[in-house]
Order: sequence, then C-alpha cells, then structure tokens
Amino acid sequence: MIDKLQAIVGDANVMTGADRARWMKEWTGYFPSDPIAVVRPGSTEEVAAIVKLANETGTPVVPVSGNTGLAGGTQANGAIALSLDRMNRIREIRPAARTAIVEAGVILSDLHAAAEAQGLIFPLTFGAKGSAMIGGALSTNAGGSNVLRYGNTRDLVLGVEAVLPTGEIVNLMSELHKDNSGYNLKHLLIGAEGTLGIITGAVLKLAPKPQAYATAMVAVPSLDQALVLLNRLQEATGGAVEAFEYMPRNYVEAHMGLNPANRAPFDAMHDINIMVEVGATAARDVEPGPDGTVPIAAHLEQTLADMFEEGLLLDAVVAQNQAQRQAMWERREAAAEVVLGAGKPVSNNDIAVPLDKVSVFLDRMGARLQSLDPEAEPILVAHLGDGNVHYAVWLSKEDPALKDAVTEAVEDEVLRLGGSFSAEHGIGQGKLSSMARRKDKVALAAMRAIKQALDPKGILNPGKVLPPA
Repeated sequence: MIDKLQAIVGDANVMTGADRARWMKEWTGYFPSDPIAVVRPGSTEEVAAIVKLANETGTPVVPVSGNTGLAGGTQANGAIALSLDRMNRIREIRPAARTAIVEAGVILSDLHAAAEAQGLIFPLTFGAKGSAMIGGALSTNAGGSNVLRYGNTRDLVLGVEAVLPTGEIVNLMSELHKDNSGYNLKHLLIGAEGTLGIITGAVLKLAPKPQAYATAMVAVPSLDQALVLLNRLQEATGGAVEAFEYMPRNYVEAHMGLNPANRAPFDAMHDINIMVEVGATAARDVEPGPDGTVPIAAHLEQTLADMFEEGLLLDAVVAQNQAQRQAMWERREAAAEVVLGAGKPVSNNDIAVPLDKVSVFLDRMGARLQSLDPEAEPILVAHLGDGNVHYAVWLSKEDPALKDAVTEAVEDEVLRLGGSFSAEHGIGQGKLSSMARRKDKVALAAMRAIKQALDPKGILNPGKVLPPA
C-alpha cells in the first residue's frame, strides 16, 4: 500500500512513523489519530488515484484540512489520512463576477488577503482563520461571526469539484447563480464532512469590501432588549450589521484572566455584553462629513444614544481606531482558548434556537444545571444575530455520566424550542450520540441510504456523522 501511494504522489509526500506527528492530534486533543500514513496529493487527479486505490483495497480514507475542527471529524485510526495542504492554489479571482476559484487546501486568511487586494472580501470568518482551510470549511458548512449578513458557508458557494468514493471526479464547478438541472449534489457534499466525497476545489462568492466599519461594545439589561438594539441598527443602516456577538460577564472575566493585557470592555462590569459591528460600502455612508464624522459611525452612535435615553442600554463604547476594534474582536475570537484553556471538565455544546428564544433557553438550562450539578458554571458566547449559542459548561468534576446528562439536558431544551443540537461545528464523532437520540429517524434512514449508494464499501471518513444503525 505504501509503495503504491508513493508511486502516486512521490516518496516525500507519504508520511509514516514519526513524520505523521503533525496530523495525529487535532486542536482540542480529544481525538488522537494513528493513521496508516499521511498522504499529501498535489492535484485532484492524485486525490482520485488515491481514493480509487483505497476503494479497490477497502482501505478507509479520512480527508484532513487545517485540523481545526472541534468534533473529531478528522480522526484517522487505521486509515489513510489524506491531507489537502499542498492543494493550496487560488486559481483565479474574478472581480467583475465577484468570484474566487480555489483549491481545497487554501487557508482562509490567505483567501481573505487575495480578495482584499481586489477590493473584495470572502465573508466567512472565525477564530481559526489563520490555519483553517477551504475544504474543511465547506465540509462542515462552517458559520462564524458574519452569518448574520452573508450566510453560512453553503450560501457562499457556487460550485465544487470533488472525488467520489469510487475515485471518479465530479465536476460541479459551476459559476452560475441559477441552475435547476436536477438534484443539487453540491449542497449534498457541503456539510457532509467528507463522508460522501472529498471536495478538492470550489467556486466561491465574494462581496464588496466595506470601506468603513463601526464597531462597539454595548451593555444591555436583557437579551430581549439586545434584539431590540439589533433590529433598530438593521433599520438605521439598511441591513448592514455584520456581527452581533453576546459575551456574558463570566466570559469577559475569564478572558481577562488569560492575559494581564486583556482589558474589560467597560469601566464597570455588566452581565450582558454585546459586540456589534456595522460595515458600509456606499459612498454616502463612508465619506466623512465637514466635521470628520463617518456617517456609518454616526448611525451607530445615534442609535446607541437614542436607546440609552430610553433606558434600553446600560453602557456603550464605540471603537475610535483600528486597534480598539481589533481588541474587541480578539475578546470574542478567543472563545476556544477561554473555554478549553482553563483545564476544567467541560461539556461543550454548539446549538441554535430561534433568535427570540435564546434567553428562554439560557433560563431553562440554568434551572436544569442546578439539579444536575449545582457547582457547574455555564461559560458561553453566542452569535446572537443568528441564534447560535456556544453553550459550554464547566463541570464540577470529570464524570462521563455527568457530561452525558448535561448534554442530554441541553438537547431537551433546544428541541423543545424548535432548535438544533448542531449549529456550525459539524457532527464528526462528538455528536454521534446526539444524532442517534435526536435526529428524525426517517431523515437518518435517508442519509444512510445516500451513504450506501455513493460509498457502499464505507471507505470515506467512516464512523463520522452517521451513528450505527
């Protein structure tokens, strides 16, 4: 097997023994890997040859991108770990069409830089953007902080190229915004976590780069009043709110504890802290007036001032420069370090509920936690503008049964509110039990039928997404 893999990609691109170390541990450390080998193809044709060989021999293949996932989707015990890091070419940026044609191994921040050089943005962004790759983002249908304005990854993709479990290449690299020619296989592959095909390339949508941002930290009395703020800002700016992020008091305190240089957002501590950012592209919103005021910032400041007068806000700080804006973003994007870096037993949940049900969910879960583990402490952040709550709980002890009980309680309350137990991190292995307990049984049966039809030998990323029947 090793000889045949070397014949496909060259000796230097088949890693065995200690050379596999970089790929044997994902970010959380919860899902260590022991692959047969790590293979680093340089083209879609090489990926196809590897998968064809694996299909012929019944050898599992696990695609790996930046390895920044949180759900164990890249664990590759006894499998070929197929790293796409060499397939990192941005083939083309097309400013007139506002599209980018890229390979799956392109690092997200590299695409950001290439788009920005053309006065455009690729809107997907999250804390791991400096190492996460496009293939992984598509495979998990990643979300992030800008979903409120631009949508999830799926909403940013026009076409994909992928290798199916047989080793055949399916070319869906459409640049069309409308194409009703049968089943949408592109959407089937996006979010499948490499279980139905290995995405090797994509046509992505770009957007105009905002020429001015207005960013603020705001303290509000309640989450319900935070939604009033969101709706007011959307009306005042014509829907230009890009991020609306919730951080409670204990999260802010934990973030300050990470580094002495980390500052509190306000002079006084508040229970409910919101980071809001508005981006403007129209000249009328970005060109400074005679007094030097940028209109989009004036919209934000006036809305905040009006709500403060109405008693709907407790405090607000508007970033006056790029350094202050970056500090606000760093506080929010440090969530993984805050939650997992404390070294405490943790139940980590990534859920979504309707926007006006977030406070209901938090209240109900607070009561449930008191009965399950009175010493437990929720440590959470939320993309409040789209209802996605990263609901982690620091438990009083390391106890698998307690962790399972908390997870099931979260699922109970989420589903009672018409929500989802998985919002943007994917299923991987970490949520297989949730899929078995909570996913509609007819939907699961249909998913298994699709998997069986495309991958009858079960070689692509086995043991992920679909729980055993």
